[in-house]
Amino acid sequence: MSKLNMIAAYLRSALDNDEGATAVEYGLLVTFIAIVIIVGVSAFGTHLSDVFTNLTSKF
Repeated sequence: MSKLNMIAAYLRSALDNDEGATAVEYGLLVTFIAIVIIVGVSAFGTHLSDVFTNLTSKF
């Protein structure tokens, strides 16, 4: 029975370990920011290109 208690204690400590949680959270945050930047640049970049094209055609 002692080995079973040791295994249960090990599993409880492994499940309660939060050391990698912050790395995962930062990874998700960086991924979300990268997606927002890519979408923003894609949407705004097309519009910005049109603005410069219109400006050069007027001069």
